[in-house]
Amino acid sequence: MKTSLLLTNRLQLKIVGLSDLPMVHELLSIPEVDQYNALGIPTNKEVTAVYLDEWIDNYEMRKEFVFTLSSFANNSFIGLVSLKVGNPKYSIGSIWYKLHPDFWNKGYATEATMAILKFGFKEVGLHRIEAGCAINNIGSIRVLEKVGMIREGHKRKVLPLKAGWSDNYEFAMLEEDWKNASK
Repeated sequence: MKTSLLLTNRLQLKIVGLSDLPMVHELLSIPEVDQYNALGIPTNKEVTAVYLDEWIDNYEMRKEFVFTLSSFANNSFIGLVSLKVGNPKYSIGSIWYKLHPDFWNKGYATEATMAILKFGFKEVGLHRIEAGCAINNIGSIRVLEKVGMIREGHKRKVLPLKAGWSDNYEFAMLEEDWKNASK
């Protein structure tokens, strides 16, 4: 299975490619996007290109699916969403997303996360999908709750953010939760 495109009502999710470098670099360089991100702002496009190369290699090995998000309405680049697949024995994946601030609070993160959950359970065949976010990242907490993920844990001072060590909430959804919610 080599899925490279997912569609929702308002979004096109396309596997990231080298041609996306300028948009991805701009997104990762925005301080508001970096606020709750342990990755940090890339120092130049070459650093961002290393991330892209890794994401492309991981896609080829079916280890991670990093998608660009764009709007059907005007073909605008909105951000990124990812499903990273863990050890196949455990059938667990983890998700993350980063959106350009111009598109915050419009439901795009929720829509993209729903699409990636569906992809993870139906196409990849995962048993469990997890996500984590800094406890002060209210927007992400709301997204994860809206899509039906359950907050299962609270890790203390695990995220090395620019503002200092942050606690992290752990969320998860099981395949059976997805099936029950989809009925």
